[in-house]
Amino acid sequence: MKKKLGLMVTAMLTAGTILAGCGNSDEGKSGGDAKKDFKVAMVTDTGGVDDKSFNQSAWEGLTKFGKDNSLEESKGYKYLQSTAQSDYKPNLNSLIRQKYDLVFGIGFLMGTDVETVAKQQPDAKLAIVDMVVKGDNVANITFSEHEGSFLVGLIAGMQTTSNKVGFVGGVNSELIKKFENGFKAGVKTANPDAEILVQYAEDFNKAEKGQQIANTFYEQGADIIYHAAGGTGMGVFTEAKNRKKNGEDVWVIGVDRDQHEEGMPENVTLTSMVKRVDQAVYEVSEQTAAGKFPGGKIVEFGLKQDGVGIAPTQDNVEKDALKSVEDYKKKIIDGEVKVPKTDAEFEEFVKNLK
Repeated sequence: MKKKLGLMVTAMLTAGTILAGCGNSDEGKSGGDAKKDFKVAMVTDTGGVDDKSFNQSAWEGLTKFGKDNSLEESKGYKYLQSTAQSDYKPNLNSLIRQKYDLVFGIGFLMGTDVETVAKQQPDAKLAIVDMVVKGDNVANITFSEHEGSFLVGLIAGMQTTSNKVGFVGGVNSELIKKFENGFKAGVKTANPDAEILVQYAEDFNKAEKGQQIANTFYEQGADIIYHAAGGTGMGVFTEAKNRKKNGEDVWVIGVDRDQHEEGMPENVTLTSMVKRVDQAVYEVSEQTAAGKFPGGKIVEFGLKQDGVGIAPTQDNVEKDALKSVEDYKKKIIDGEVKVPKTDAEFEEFVKNLK
């Protein structure tokens, strides 16, 4: 966590954007700017706080904020875990009743409940990750997942030996479509002849479903699979490791966090697309504690803000692929390449490649 991660704040329902610098929160000060009595908490989605993905990343960011500001765990900062979608609203309300100054809802599946609670509790301050909802008392944290996914797609397109790769999604939604279409665009940019297999598990917490889809893809000849499926993606790693033990040369591209360890000891993680949920949670907490809560705004993290990218563990990525990543990262930031988010944008993107 060496780089400063800026915030691109977009006023909700307007076209204007302003860049809001928040300082280097990686170098948080012990007992820093946060008020001594400031309390912050989060509600996980059904993936849980140890999902090795975005819930875990969010908790890592909240934990760092708490420790940097000398807050006591379970009093100054805490989380409530949801085991079912019906837990979202009660958990959010519980934290508000406990007088937490800022409450995060982690994941787009919580969107409806966050919006409902925000209306019912107008004095509460809430934030949601991966979703935009209405409400002046809600900060909306979003990421340019399609941009980071494009970069790992480049790597997959360049390093596939079977000329066939796969994408496993969690719930088929606007959000996960950004991962899918960005990835496919990167693959096709690097390797126009590559075939891309796509399937959704329709769940973020079913590892057995992820393993089943991975088995199908590997059997069909794919040698690299990118997952954007939370806990379901752990099944992709399981299948890849089992096959690697039997001598097959297969790979997984992780998501949200550096998932190198999830591929060990068989070393099946080619790379990961990281999105800095931890840093986003940290910075919005920091802003709120300083009296600058970005309520009613969209706080967006993209390549330009180092909010998405490829994981620092790059041992399995070829040098030519890493160079291509750097080249295209600059092109995307400069606006020379516009990465598609939707199916329609992807189709248009592919036409323009020809």
